[in-house]
Amino acid sequence: MDLVARARKMLSAPKDEWPVIARESTGTAELYTGYVAPLAAIAPVASVLGNLLFGGPLSFNKSIVVAIVRFAISLLSVYVIGRIAAKSAPAFGGKDDLAQGIKLVAYAYTAAWIAGVFALIPALAVLSMVGGIYSLYLLYTGTSVMMGVPQERAVGYTAVVILVAIAVYLLTGIVVGSVVAIVTVMR
Repeated sequence: MDLVARARKMLSAPKDEWPVIARESTGTAELYTGYVAPLAAIAPVASVLGNLLFGGPLSFNKSIVVAIVRFAISLLSVYVIGRIAAKSAPAFGGKDDLAQGIKLVAYAYTAAWIAGVFALIPALAVLSMVGGIYSLYLLYTGTSVMMGVPQERAVGYTAVVILVAIAVYLLTGIVVGSVVAIVTVMR
């Protein structure tokens, strides 16, 4: 799997790429090492560099700690949301397939992860929301292909997965916020 080619296809032609992904027998470990980890690292690395270049509030060591926590949470979130996506699919006429659920979530996150590069310039970090919104579209376009959810039920299924993702990110936001607070007061 070529990471750059896959990411480009996910951003430019997701409806063509999802069937290709669905047929692949990529294991979870290979997916994580070859796709998820490199892309999930973009925002944390950009944040550290942006903090250094533009005089952010954290020291280098502290920003590294926060970046590691954010990265780890991103990796865990793909699994948790992918698992819930798989378990929720039968309620919408789809199939409970953990591997496909993790692939759905991992590849749907492509735009959000790439948009994490905006964290390099703290004033532009808000633009990463555009990637997040496009990732919602990617999730929707992959739902029927990856999870077998009938097209007429794809909006409802996508909404459920999005609500789960919001809950996961609220919880992880609390964790990251706590780490930032702890690291900020450390000497």
